[in-house]
Amino acid sequence: MPIDLTASSIDLTQQICDIESVSGNEGELADAVELALAGYPHLEVIRDGDTIVARTNLGRAQRVIIAGHIDTVPLNDNLPTRFETLAGVDYLWGRGTVDMKAGTAVQLKLAAELTEPTVDVTWMWYDHEEVSAELNGLGRLARNRPDLFVGDFAILGEPSNSQVEGGCNGNLRIEVRTYGLRAHSARGWVGDNAIHKAATILDTLAAYRPREVEVDGLVYREGLNAVGISGGVAGNVIPDECMVHINYRFAPNRTVDEAVAHMHELFGEHEITVVDQAEGARPGLDAALAQEFLAAVGGEAKPKYGWTDVARFSALGIPAVNYGPGDPLKAHADDERVALEQITACEDGLRAWLS
Repeated sequence: MPIDLTASSIDLTQQICDIESVSGNEGELADAVELALAGYPHLEVIRDGDTIVARTNLGRAQRVIIAGHIDTVPLNDNLPTRFETLAGVDYLWGRGTVDMKAGTAVQLKLAAELTEPTVDVTWMWYDHEEVSAELNGLGRLARNRPDLFVGDFAILGEPSNSQVEGGCNGNLRIEVRTYGLRAHSARGWVGDNAIHKAATILDTLAAYRPREVEVDGLVYREGLNAVGISGGVAGNVIPDECMVHINYRFAPNRTVDEAVAHMHELFGEHEITVVDQAEGARPGLDAALAQEFLAAVGGEAKPKYGWTDVARFSALGIPAVNYGPGDPLKAHADDERVALEQITACEDGLRAWLS
């Protein structure tokens, strides 16, 4: 399905949202983006898998990287998109409208229209963001084409209510296991119930009070939660194993190694397996370009509580912020919807700064 980059950013959002691109199925949308950009002589277009890069080469003194992912979480009867009005606010409803195709649409439109930006721009639209970190298209691109990650500042179009959100929390997922001894449930006293042993893990989680940590002027709130639990063999067997799946969102003043060490402080009497990890990112607002950007778009910077790919740029020494339309609370929701005024506000802010 072709997309029209001359359409309004609102209509373009609807176009790309209606091309289903659940993680692993980004090919059709990547093809459409590549085809749409091919006719613009001011852009060098590069493809890596289902990641599309378009960059200007104007010889500017500074280069900015502006990125967004093109995949979504799975659908739940929320495509095709539709327009609706709630409490006097006009929305576009549907999967991907918030996370994060509205931001991607704004970026695509500006990439096509801004032939003479004040800085050179490398635009990146990548695949596999909504799944495990090792599959992430931005990470793959960094391995395959590190030369594309030369820049003085980066902006990620993750939903932030069209306000600047600096840095991000780190993300850690662990599995904590308890072990026991199987027995017939009619003679449970000869066994050792592994599920019962998990009570201390759940008690620790229920009593835990997340830190609020100030990092470079922004206050990040952490989170520690059970996100899954499994155990049991049959309805008449005392279980010999139980696993609690735990997600820890930690402030960017703490490294992954320090986060893992904290999990051992809390749950160290049990077996712990790390299944996913990602460093956080400091706010990135001390760079001169970041301050110029913040002044151009207005408002006051806030912290990003969830993990985003700003962390990848931060790890490469590129200060990065989140800036995109959509309420993060509606990301992944069945009633996912973006306020139309936020789409145009984001476009206006980026256009003003880049022009």
